[in-house]
Amino acid sequence: MHAINLPKKLTIKYLKEEYKADRLTPEWLIHDIIKRAEENKDFNIWITPPSLKLINPYLERLRTMDPRNKPLWGIPFAIKDNIDLAGIETTAGCPEFAYKPKENATVINRLLEAGAIPIGKTNLDQFATGLVGMRSPYGETKNALNQELISGGSSSGSAVSVARGLAAFSLGTDTAGSGRVPAALNRLIGYKPSRGAWPVHGVVPACSSLDCVSVFANNLEDALIVDHTVRGFEERDPWSRKIQRMPNRLPERICLVKDPLNFFGPFAEEYKKAWGTAVKRMKNLNIPIEFIDGSYLSKASSILYDGPWIAERWSDLGSFINANKNAAFPITETVLKSSLNSKYNAVCVFKAIHRLQLYKRKALKQLKNGVLIMPTTGGTWTRAEVRKRPISTNNQMGLYTNHCNLLDLCAVNIPSDDAAKQLPFGITLFSSYKNEHLISGLAELFLNGRS
Repeated sequence: MHAINLPKKLTIKYLKEEYKADRLTPEWLIHDIIKRAEENKDFNIWITPPSLKLINPYLERLRTMDPRNKPLWGIPFAIKDNIDLAGIETTAGCPEFAYKPKENATVINRLLEAGAIPIGKTNLDQFATGLVGMRSPYGETKNALNQELISGGSSSGSAVSVARGLAAFSLGTDTAGSGRVPAALNRLIGYKPSRGAWPVHGVVPACSSLDCVSVFANNLEDALIVDHTVRGFEERDPWSRKIQRMPNRLPERICLVKDPLNFFGPFAEEYKKAWGTAVKRMKNLNIPIEFIDGSYLSKASSILYDGPWIAERWSDLGSFINANKNAAFPITETVLKSSLNSKYNAVCVFKAIHRLQLYKRKALKQLKNGVLIMPTTGGTWTRAEVRKRPISTNNQMGLYTNHCNLLDLCAVNIPSDDAAKQLPFGITLFSSYKNEHLISGLAELFLNGRS
C-alpha cells in the first residue's frame, strides 16, 4: 500500500479529484480511516467501528460500478446506529435492544446505489433521546475540538466522525435538534430536510410523526449532494412526502425574532458576542431584515417534552422498557416515563394539536419567501456540568431547535465566527417545508460572502 497524506477533514470534491488523478484508491483510503479510528478511540465515536470485515464487501462492489455514473463512488460515510445497515446490528444505543436487520434503510440503499461506502455505526444518545451526546452505555462522545466539552446529541458520533476526519459525511437523525446541535458544537454543516422529504423507512423511531434523517458534512456542497441522492418518495414509508427541491435562491427577507434571546452556560457571554457578530454579517448581505414576533416558537417547543408529544416516544419504546428492566440508560428511562403523567390524556393531545396548527399557520405566513435565523444553541457545557445536572442542561440545548419539526420547517446549521478559540458557534436557517432552496441559497451566500 502506498503512503498517503490525507487532509485532516475529508470532502467529496477532494476525494473525487484524488481518485480521478490516480493518487488515491478506495482501498488506501479505508486503510487510513481504520487507522484514524483507532487513533481517535478515546472520543467514543463508534458502536460498530470501521473494520475491513465490515467494509470489504462494499469495496468489492465498487469494482462493478463505473465511477463516472456514480456521484458518490468511493465516498466514505458513517451511520447513526438507529439507522439500519443490513447484516450489522442496530442498537439505538441500547445493547439489549439490538437486532440485525435483513435489509438496509431506504436512505442507505440510495447512498449505496450512488457508490458510497458505509464505514461503521456511530454512538448516540440512547433511543435518540438527548441533545448532549452523554446518554449512552457506549461512552460519552467527546467534542471534536475540546474533549472537556459536550459533543451535542443525539447524533453525537456521526458529527464527531466527520469533524475528526473519519468520514466525508455522516447520517444522523433530527427530531428536536439532533442533526443541528452536534453540527454547531463541532463546526459542521448540519442539514435537516423538510419532514418526509427523506424516507425514514428502516430508522428506529423516536417520535415517528416528527423524525427526519439528516446529514453532517464539512461544507454545504457535500450536504446538498447527499440531499440530491437520498431525496424522494418511499411507498413503504407512511410519513414520506413528495417534496421537490428547487434550485438555490435567495429569500426576499431575513427574519430575526424581536424578543430578547437567552444565552446560558459557562460561555454565555462569548455566545452572545458571537451572535452579535453573526447579525452584523447578515446586515451586510443586502437582504432586507424584518424583526418578527417569535414568542410562539417556545410555546410550540414546549409541546415536545413538556406536553403530550413525549407520549409518542413511549408508544414506540414503552413495551420494550417495561419488558427489559434496567436495560435503558437511567436518564433516558426517566425522560421517557415522564409521558406517563396522568395529565397527558386524549383531551390534552387534541388541545395541543389545535394550538400547534395555529402556530404552523403563523410560521407559514411569517416565512413566506423568508428565512428565519437564530443561534443553533444559546450556549454549551462541559461534560462534568452535564453529569451534575443532566436534565436541565440538556433541556437548554434545545431552546432554539425544538420547535422546528413541530412547525413543519426545514433547517440548516452553518458555522459562523467562533465564539472563542476552539469554541465553534453555529446559526440555524429556518423556512417552511416548501422553501429548502431559500435556506441553502442564503447559507451559500453567508458562507461564501464573508464581509
